[in-house]
Amino acid sequence: MTKPYFLLLAILFTVNCIAQNPTSADLKKKQADIQNEIDDLRKSLDETKKYKKESLGQLALIQKKLRLREQQVSLVNQQINSIQGNINQNWREIVKLRGELDTLKIQYEKSVVYAYKNRSNYDFLNFLFSASSFNDALKRVAYLKSYRTYREQQAENYRTTQEMLQQKISSLNDNKKQKNEALSEQTKQKAVLEEDKKEQDVVVNKLKTREKELNKDMNDKRKQDIALRNAINAAIRREIDAARKKAMAEEAAAKKAAEAKRVADAEAAKKAADLAKANNAPKTNPNAPATTTNPPATTNPGTTTVTTVPAKPKPAANYNSFEREETRAMSESFEKNKGNLPWPMASGIVTMHFGRQNYGGVVTYDNPGITIEANTGSSVKAVFDGEVLAVTSVGPVEAVIVQHGKYITSYSNLSSTSVSKGQTIKMGQVLGKLAEKDDNRGELEFLITNVISNDRSVNLDPEKWLR
Repeated sequence: MTKPYFLLLAILFTVNCIAQNPTSADLKKKQADIQNEIDDLRKSLDETKKYKKESLGQLALIQKKLRLREQQVSLVNQQINSIQGNINQNWREIVKLRGELDTLKIQYEKSVVYAYKNRSNYDFLNFLFSASSFNDALKRVAYLKSYRTYREQQAENYRTTQEMLQQKISSLNDNKKQKNEALSEQTKQKAVLEEDKKEQDVVVNKLKTREKELNKDMNDKRKQDIALRNAINAAIRREIDAARKKAMAEEAAAKKAAEAKRVADAEAAKKAADLAKANNAPKTNPNAPATTTNPPATTNPGTTTVTTVPAKPKPAANYNSFEREETRAMSESFEKNKGNLPWPMASGIVTMHFGRQNYGGVVTYDNPGITIEANTGSSVKAVFDGEVLAVTSVGPVEAVIVQHGKYITSYSNLSSTSVSKGQTIKMGQVLGKLAEKDDNRGELEFLITNVISNDRSVNLDPEKWLR
């Protein structure tokens, strides 16, 4: 292996180690960010405690707080490991510097002893005048100067090494202090984590006493989710059917226009042919004898022959409105805003996330979107420009389904709506008001659906699309 290649590998290894080992400052910043999020969650939890009953939303907040607390403990452990790595590194460097210091000390002592033994001017002059020539004397003077410089450099190296050793010792003491602080923080976070687990156990036990009620709520939600899914699928089918009928009507109109043009062209060609025949017929002389022989027809060079050119066949009509050209621009615009879409309500708590959710073994549910809890009557707003695909009833509540190209957003559990089918809407426009569920609180069911083909659509995780 060549030396430059080995050096390159060493540099890459060092950079990789640095990238994989965040600094203590980075870890502290992450801890601070998590703590801010925990503080916000605590405020939300205090808000939920005002209501009469413990809810799955309250349990969801506690579970999220537990996950954040565990992350915080993990970050503290990483910080301790990082500090311990610095301590070990400083110890190795201290041992190395002490060895170098001992070597420098021995070398310096030898040079001092030698200088002491040869300190007299007589010895210096004797060494100088014993030169065999003038050039040899100059070399001896240069040697004495370089030797004096060497001794000074030895002293400087010894002093510098001592300073470096003191710095490493001081850094080691700082690392030990930081480790003690991190260990103290670790103990504190673990204690708080245990308190959070106890809080979760209390809520879980209270929810277990209401297990039948919660299962009934989940069954009601399941029925509403199925009704909403059916409404979305029906809206998609209606849109595709309408697009098919429109495309077929356009295709039939185009065929009719093509047939009319063909007939008109044929009639024009016939008229032109009759006119040409009339122009080419021979004139009859009344005095000329009658003949029975017809002269051969001649072609008039001034006559124009009309030829009907068949129209080029048009491409087959696209019956899926979600894949037509006019919807692609909207689809691309919606996709570009992934992770930056506004929330459908100004404030609220995500009580049930997307996908399979487990609430302490009390309730398990596969959520097609996200459930956002907020005050009854809160305004529900569109997250992007689009067209209202449907306004429909989902059990006792209302739902608004909005199309954004091949993407669909659905807003369910509304007490009233302020838009109508076919209406073009803008981002942030109010679609309706949140219906009440319990204790003057409501739950918005928000879904994002991607229409892949005529008979296939999938639900997406809305939290990955919202800012």
